[in-house]
Amino acid sequence: MQTMTESSITQKTKELCQAILDQAELRAARQRIQTFIADEKARTQYESVMARGQALQQKQQQSQPLSGDEISGFEKERDALLSNPVARGFLEAQEELHNVHDAINQYVSKTLELGRLPTDKEMENGCGDGCGCGHNH
Repeated sequence: MQTMTESSITQKTKELCQAILDQAELRAARQRIQTFIADEKARTQYESVMARGQALQQKQQQSQPLSGDEISGFEKERDALLSNPVARGFLEAQEELHNVHDAINQYVSKTLELGRLPTDKEMENGCGDGCGCGHNH
């Protein structure tokens, strides 16, 4: 059986989730993601760029030199992806959702760290020690 605190936190979390879902900007971002998912050409383009980028990254990690042709081929493919409005919309939507996710996590983490609601100034300063986000504190 849940405690009263768990039940209250769960209810408030659901309210937060609904508030997030009610944001027009986030609904638009979700729509751009759905448009991308339905567009096979954009998905194939995206998957090809990601695979090529990962292959180049692995090669670099193994201290193997990258040829100019490999780099220019990747850049050409990436530029073509970014010129596709459906793919670009997907990438922008992913970033928007990631930013919302990060902001919520930072606010909750800072609240738990401080034992109170953080001030706007405290939120501007980053997450705080031990959060793992990579900010220099």
